[in-house]
Amino acid sequence: MIDSVFFPNPVQVPVSRAPGTQKPSTVGGSDTPFAKVLNGKLPSSGVTFSQHAQDRLKARGINLSTDDMQKLEGAVDSVAQKGGKDSLVLVGDAALVVSVKNRTVVTALDRNAMKGNVFTNIDSAVII
Repeated sequence: MIDSVFFPNPVQVPVSRAPGTQKPSTVGGSDTPFAKVLNGKLPSSGVTFSQHAQDRLKARGINLSTDDMQKLEGAVDSVAQKGGKDSLVLVGDAALVVSVKNRTVVTALDRNAMKGNVFTNIDSAVII
């Protein structure tokens, strides 16, 4: 039996630099191509609305003010810090079911649609 060791990664050869030259910076700014791509892929800090939620908002005549949106974002931040995944957020006369991980409002109900409704698949609720 032959004992051999297999190294799947190639061995890296050390790079020699001319005297007086500096090591390339490993700390990139937000203007590097990698940072731009990364920032584009990261979820934004705001809250978005699914197409279903947008349709429900229109159909039910629910309008959220800028102040309501700020409160909603704060509520989602709060739930995220406490480890919540799906939350019911009551804003004024509207009930919004929010996917905290995706920071997306999944559906919206007005006061009339809330009556007698059972909210399932949520792990938290915030009243603002």
